[in-house]
Amino acid sequence: MRELFSIGEMAKLFQTNIRTLRYYDEIGLLKPEWRDDNSGYRYYSTKQFERMNTIKYLRALDMPLDRVAHFFDRKETDTLKSLLREQQREIQNRIQEFHRIGKKIQRRLHQIDDALNAPLYEIHEIHLPPRKAAILRQSIPIEDDLEYPIRQLERANDLEGLMFLGDVGVSMDQQQILLGDYKNFSAIFVLLEDEEFPEAAGIHSFIREGDYAVIRFRGKHTEANRYYRQLLEYFHQNHYMLCGDSVEITLIDYGITNDPNQFVTEIQLPFQKTS
Repeated sequence: MRELFSIGEMAKLFQTNIRTLRYYDEIGLLKPEWRDDNSGYRYYSTKQFERMNTIKYLRALDMPLDRVAHFFDRKETDTLKSLLREQQREIQNRIQEFHRIGKKIQRRLHQIDDALNAPLYEIHEIHLPPRKAAILRQSIPIEDDLEYPIRQLERANDLEGLMFLGDVGVSMDQQQILLGDYKNFSAIFVLLEDEEFPEAAGIHSFIREGDYAVIRFRGKHTEANRYYRQLLEYFHQNHYMLCGDSVEITLIDYGITNDPNQFVTEIQLPFQKTS
């Protein structure tokens, strides 16, 4: 019966690569039985097969190498049980995280499909619940690039990672709209989903619940003036009263496409019925 196996033979037997075995040697996880001082070649014995099998098993469970090493340092049943329970908790946390990411992907796909297929240039009424939001209230000229205030909003609320393809929007003050003054936005915001941002410190803003008149059009924020006027005319015809600031979101923009002809923007104006 053979006593020693070269590193290449060991790699083939355990379906791993030589580089991995060399690394295990370097960190002391699996030392070769014998090393030829002249050639530097590593040789392994059958006594190390059980250790290699255990390493492969624990790595198949995605257990980090430091925990694998800890097991060999304290090779007891209780040690293995403790490590497996710890790994189980981490896997459950990752499953929940993947589930959250899956919901975000599904929601984004729905939003894109909705933006592509919903009718444009038509006013309709909807009732919207309160929406959690991080809001930066400041005057922003309508012609300005929104990237800088978006970064300000991001930094002020520790929103890194949420802004890309997020529900970022702008708002105009109620009095500005009534005066027909469409030169400046009064705020910029990002809508926050509960699973994305459960209860962050300092974020307690909500966009009001209520009835909204909504219109979508092909274009950017800078082209919204005429649609504000259409909405106000709609209010006049139906005896409605504007009762809050606007909510204006570009549903499709440069974050999704390089073609400006594909941009879709939505304006929501809150209203109350007058007697």
